[in-house]
Parts: sequence; C-alpha cells; structure tokens
Amino acid sequence: MIQSQETKIAIAAVTAATQLCQQVRQSQAYQSLSKADTSPVTIADFGSQAIICQALAEAFPHDPVIAEEDASLLSQPKLSGVLNQVTHQVQQLLPQVTPEDVINLINWGNGQIAPRYWTLDPIDGTKGFIRGDQYAIALALVEQGIVKLGVIACPVLPTISGEHTGVIFVGVRGEGAREISLSEGKSRPIRVNSGNNTRQLRRIESVESSHSDRSVQDTLDQVLNWSKSPKQMDSQGKYGAVARGEADLYLRIPLAEFSTKKENIWDHAPGVIIVEEAGGKVSDLEGKPLNFSLGSKLIENRGILVSNTVIHQQVLEIIVQIENGYQ
Repeated sequence: MIQSQETKIAIAAVTAATQLCQQVRQSQAYQSLSKADTSPVTIADFGSQAIICQALAEAFPHDPVIAEEDASLLSQPKLSGVLNQVTHQVQQLLPQVTPEDVINLINWGNGQIAPRYWTLDPIDGTKGFIRGDQYAIALALVEQGIVKLGVIACPVLPTISGEHTGVIFVGVRGEGAREISLSEGKSRPIRVNSGNNTRQLRRIESVESSHSDRSVQDTLDQVLNWSKSPKQMDSQGKYGAVARGEADLYLRIPLAEFSTKKENIWDHAPGVIIVEEAGGKVSDLEGKPLNFSLGSKLIENRGILVSNTVIHQQVLEIIVQIENGYQ
C-alpha cells in the first residue's frame, strides 16, 4: 500500500509521542494536575501534544489542529517547574526546543473547525495512564466534516497475536484498517467479527463507570442473553478492539445527570474511521452518523454506538425500548 504524506506524518508523529509517554511512565517522575473540569493531566499529555503539533505544524502549516489540551496551566508562574519537566521530556526528541516553544506548540492545538483539520487527544485515558493500565494517543484528519484518516497508538496493548506489546491502529478512508506492531513495525489488516450469535459476542466498556449508563447496558446484556462478561478498557483502544474482532459492541449512553453533556470530537474521530474501515459501524443512539463539522463537540449527537455492523440495528432498537421503560 502506498501511504499518503498525511498517513506517513501521522504515524510517525504518534509513534514519537508514544516514546515520550512511555519514557515518562517508566521514569515515574511526573505528577498529575487537575484541570478546570477536575479531570487529570500529566506532563506526558502536554509533551505528547507538543510533539505531535510540531510534526503537523511543520508538514501542514495551514491545517488547524483541535486538541484536548492547552498551555494555560503551564503558563502559570507557580507551575514553572512542571513546564520545565515537560520541556525536558520533549527535548529528548526535539533537542532545540525551549519552554516558550513548548507553550506555543501545545497551543497550536487550539485551532478551530475548518474545511480540513486534525483532531488530537495526546493521551486518551489519562487515568489509565496514571494507574499503569491502558491508554491511547489518538489523531484524525477530517475533511469537509468526513474523517479521512485515523491513527490510534496503544503502547501497552498486546498485538492481536499476543506475541508483542504495543500497537498502532490505522484507518484510511477507502483503503481499509490495519494494526501495526510498535516493536516490529509489521502491519496486518484487521476486520470486525462478522458473527451474529449474541451468546458468542462480547461487549467492551470503559473502566470509568461515569462514561456510560451501566444500568441500561446491563439490561441490554440480559435481553440479548450475552454469555460473556463485558471487557473493560481505558481509552480509544476500545475502538481498536472492535475493529480487530476482539469485541463486538461499545456503547456511550449518557447518564441522566450528564444528559446535556456532548462528546468531544477528539475522543471519537480516530476510532470511527478505524472501525468503519474494518467493516464495523458507528452511530449515535438514534442511528445518526457522528457530525464532525460543528465544532469541538458532537452537538448534534446523543451517545455513541460502535458495533460489528451485524447487531447494530437490533441494539439501537433495544436501547430505545429500555429507555422508554422496557423491563
């Protein structure tokens, strides 16, 4: 397969960011800060964003990048020590950068929606990263509201064969999806599981219970008579699990207390194309495609349903029944 310049740059940038994240994790020389929304952020989040934004800014200077982080915390004088830690980590890959450069690179990710733009989650599953579990680095290219390219690195996820640890999932519109071993560089195509016997299928869910309404999911399991317990995983690695047939269903059903909260585009754009190019399907809970043309939030969509396609419509219908009082 002949890779486009965008695909080459995206894979290389995400691979570099995995090196930074893993060296930070292994050193354990980092602390977790709390953002305004109380969610955690680490020097690895900031460093990963700086590394990837540098690569995108150099290769595609006119493309906006819409990323999760900004440098407002690091710009505070009282956190100059944290900024120096981030700079030190980034310098392992970009030796010439200064703290000011790091601030500017992180803020390069504060772009706006345009006909062509990138979404970036420098560490998806920060809580998983902190506790030593799964996390992902997720990058996508969107053109005219359509995701064209998705790259998700999962540095501690085993390959589908189980022989190696660390994978990159790649989906390119019209060209299929594949899994690349981080340690070997070997690439193999991936496909969703085409089965429809629900007793043999498996659902995957977030470790964090606040990400989806577990009561609706549990009722769904009973209705479908699932025989396998849900697999739990932090991060967009769940999209990769569905894409390679390791799981068959992934749901984000808003809890009542978060009914007005909308999903971030960077949490889903990369995974959507990887699953779709692997033969799966992604929609909201009304069956509508996710709309990536309206800003940093999926304001027209409620919830997320990711499946192997075969069970998609059935699950949609059952969720409607459950939410309408089905017992």
